[in-house]
Amino acid sequence: MRKYSDTEGARAVVVGGGIGGLTAAAALTRRGWRVTVLERAEELKPVGAGIALAPNGLRALDVIGLGDPIRALAAWQGEGGLRTPSGRWLSRTDPQAAIDAFGDPVVLLHRATLTATLAGALAEGTLRTGSAAELIDPGAADRPAVVRTADGDIEAELVVGADGIHSALRTALFPAHPGATYSGFTTWRLVVPDPGRPFAPHETWGPGRIWGTQPMKDGRIYAYAAARTPQGGHAPDGEPAELRRLFATWHDPIPAILEAAGEGPVLRNDVHHIAEALPAYHRGRVALIGDAAHAMAPTLGQGGNQAIEDAIVLAHHADPGGDLAAGLARYSADRLPRTMGLVRTADRTARLNMLRNPLGIAVRDTLISGLSTLAPGLLLRSFASTATWQPPAARMLTRQESSPPLGDRRTP
Repeated sequence: MRKYSDTEGARAVVVGGGIGGLTAAAALTRRGWRVTVLERAEELKPVGAGIALAPNGLRALDVIGLGDPIRALAAWQGEGGLRTPSGRWLSRTDPQAAIDAFGDPVVLLHRATLTATLAGALAEGTLRTGSAAELIDPGAADRPAVVRTADGDIEAELVVGADGIHSALRTALFPAHPGATYSGFTTWRLVVPDPGRPFAPHETWGPGRIWGTQPMKDGRIYAYAAARTPQGGHAPDGEPAELRRLFATWHDPIPAILEAAGEGPVLRNDVHHIAEALPAYHRGRVALIGDAAHAMAPTLGQGGNQAIEDAIVLAHHADPGGDLAAGLARYSADRLPRTMGLVRTADRTARLNMLRNPLGIAVRDTLISGLSTLAPGLLLRSFASTATWQPPAARMLTRQESSPPLGDRRTP
């Protein structure tokens, strides 16, 4: 295997073309790295459902110039909040209050829209689809990392593992780690046409189940649901029928949303999270980001936001002309406490909002309703430490010129 030459420029390979991987590619390119993204899928299809970008995620996107285009997609108008299956409001949330508290809205958009926006920020040739990758060598101070593809091995000074919850790169780096574990519940996600009737955006908590209905800028509705259920289950007559069994008797507009959904596509996914922290988010010349590092339950709406934060902080610390080992150590030190704190908070929130014990539900609902009435800002302030996060200084991107992608240079 031939040695790499410093005169060729610092090279980075990102394994995984999801939200975190594409953000990392954009940020690293601005930092001065020559970047290639290897995505297993044959193309970036408009798959998935909705994603909520919180103020912290929007500020992270500002660093790569994409915050304002996403802010323009904000659609939430008027009050929303938390309800019971009968329709009783437990708490009310005004989007303007969140803007006043955190400086930015929460923007709900289709994942495909965000993915397309991120991919559009990359230079032509940066993204290679249909390219499964395997880590052969994590590298060290005196040698590059090596990634194997069907077309040959690729050397790189930096490899970013953005390959998701069941990350092969995480397993390669930390084979003794137990990986992601089942969180005890399944989620369903769907996007439906505008049902033609106004409604207040809401999340509804029932016994061992939740439902959420949120509008998007283009008029479509993003709906999501969750229920405690054994791992690996599937409805024999289809997931739309399962959702009707679970939620058709809940308050308006849930029955109308289910009717509008018809027999259309519904994504069902068991929820996994990384309960045991990794020893670090890096090893050798490889850094892990997003779900590969800290998969969390979706109950805080922070999974995608934290992947974006990871990407920006990684680019900040990974100086292509500096001490990469020290930079990756600083990346782990910055990100591990914050993200694992959110993993634990998301798990506690899941246990709270999916209670099945009637007495526990009654106590929970009474406390939430009381706090909403007596201290209406308290629930909002509980998210402050998450939503007020600020990215590293914008000067992190010291080399604004676009560097060419890694191209076809491979080791023999």
